[in-house]
Amino acid sequence: MPTQEKQLDPALLDAVDVFGNLDPAGKDEALAAAHWRKLETGERAFEQDQEADAFYVLSAGRLKVTQVTPEGQEIIIRYIGPKEMFGCVAVCGGLTYPGTATAVTDSWALGWTRATIGELAQTYPGIALNAMRTMGGRLQDTQSRLREMQTERVERRIAHGIARLVAQAGRRVEGGILIDFPVSRQDIAELTGTTLHTVSRTLSAWQERGVVELGRQKLTVRDPHALVVIAEDLPLKE
Repeated sequence: MPTQEKQLDPALLDAVDVFGNLDPAGKDEALAAAHWRKLETGERAFEQDQEADAFYVLSAGRLKVTQVTPEGQEIIIRYIGPKEMFGCVAVCGGLTYPGTATAVTDSWALGWTRATIGELAQTYPGIALNAMRTMGGRLQDTQSRLREMQTERVERRIAHGIARLVAQAGRRVEGGILIDFPVSRQDIAELTGTTLHTVSRTLSAWQERGVVELGRQKLTVRDPHALVVIAEDLPLKE
């Protein structure tokens, strides 16, 4: 796990959208105002409907953001990787967090209290504007997923969900692309709005066809092209 000393570098913020327009002095000021938070695997950074009292940038590790629907079903909204923001509502005036952020692996995050990030945004208005743009992009992604859930058959939804995980955290290994953090079949069910039974049956069928390889909380895509064919409902080649 990285030490704090190694991470206290203005370059950490270079790839973070919300701080994208800051000059070097501004980045130094932002880092000086931040606090570190270590999250053990399974620990929650915040919970749904909790007061939005802090904003974070993930330095190392992986988090998942979940929501519980009015019907009591838990769904995964997104995964957060290094140099991505979470808790953005604290920058944009939201009163409570819309979801729960949980560490999938041991993680480090830089945090700013609501008051601190508000003061920074007053000095550097681009911070709030960039945060709103990021939230807008994530809202579009969520709307696309909702459209998939309403209009696509379940096999395509599962393929799209796995393709997103590959894009976010795929690592090339011998014979395929490994999703480089623990992911269970239940996680995929919550990500794609289906049941554990359906995901298990679908992935087992794909494993028999050589599309994926399953392990204990591990998933390797053996045939990325076949996954795309399923996701986009393309005709199979003779």
